[in-house]
Amino acid sequence: MGTTLRAELSEKNPYWIEKHRYYELKHFCLQYPIWKKAYAALDGTNTKTMNLAMRVITNNIDDPTSRYAIARAYYADRMNMLERVANFTAKYLLKGITEGWSYDILKARLNIPCCKDIYYDLYRRFFWLLDKERG
Repeated sequence: MGTTLRAELSEKNPYWIEKHRYYELKHFCLQYPIWKKAYAALDGTNTKTMNLAMRVITNNIDDPTSRYAIARAYYADRMNMLERVANFTAKYLLKGITEGWSYDILKARLNIPCCKDIYYDLYRRFFWLLDKERG
């Protein structure tokens, strides 16, 4: 799945953010399924998941339990941030944004309750709120 280049949003739009910031946030969101898998895998019983815990910077903590806890908190914080922002807009947006589903796919599979214009307005609002959340 590649990034589709779209016409840039007008700066007059209340949810305008800079194009490259939008792409940064979009790619941040596309990591959500990876975070969910990593969070679920970090249960502390599987030694193969140590690789996931090592990816998170832990300031040279040698205790495996602490490393797991810090890694789980790292992934949980990011997942919760996206879920919190999605609650301000619409929950079905999270599926569309994190898995790259278009409006047409969401409408066909989930029968979302809005038209395309409203969906993309909520979509832009989601990224605007996420921009504010991430600072």
